[in-house]
Amino acid sequence: MILAKDLGVYQRSGASDASWLIEEHAPLVKKIALHLLARLPSSVQLEDLMQAGMIGLLEASQRYTTGKGATFETYAGIRIRGAMVDEIRKGDWVPRSVHRNSRRISSAIKAVEGREGRESHDVEVAAELDMTLSEYHSCLADSNSGRLFSLDELNDSGELPIEQSETDDNPLHGVSEFAFRNSLAAAIETLPEREKLVLSLYYQEELNLREIGAVLDVSESRVSQIHSQAALRLRSRLADWKTDHT
Repeated sequence: MILAKDLGVYQRSGASDASWLIEEHAPLVKKIALHLLARLPSSVQLEDLMQAGMIGLLEASQRYTTGKGATFETYAGIRIRGAMVDEIRKGDWVPRSVHRNSRRISSAIKAVEGREGRESHDVEVAAELDMTLSEYHSCLADSNSGRLFSLDELNDSGELPIEQSETDDNPLHGVSEFAFRNSLAAAIETLPEREKLVLSLYYQEELNLREIGAVLDVSESRVSQIHSQAALRLRSRLADWKTDHT
């Protein structure tokens, strides 16, 4: 958990010059925290997310310049969400078996699609994994709880977020990031329509799983399965991106 003294360190380090930015955008912290909380296990507390998010907002107010090419709200939203994600990762609440099964599913999807030359179906991936369909769907649900940030984390290595460090002076970094994001966007367009719709509603419209279920007239658990399969399908299709672009 982030301690109150940590906030004090940031507050004393120059945030007063941008206090109006913090005051005006404080509600954004709660909005993002509530949005993430709807996707997280009950063990994650709203207060912890908001404390982490407030530090992200304080950092944003100190580091933002108009030269960053984005509005402060956009920039702050990224910093706030990133701080919350970092706090969640510290909790290490995702079992290793979930990550292991996610990798297995991604590999199975890639194998089936490579062999069949088309998008894989649930029953085919389950068979590739030597699982029943029910077992496969259960793994997808577990994977979704552990990969809530799958699209944000997916990068040219398939593991970590693409985020250009402020101290990164590699002139090719931005080119690589731009190229990968284009490849990711193209890969999303090739997804089955239902998977593409779920991602759009989840990441662009910011609906939670229950709300998406109401739109699609399916259960919340089925939406979770579709979301997870879409993320793992993207991971399988982009697994070789770095090799192919170097």
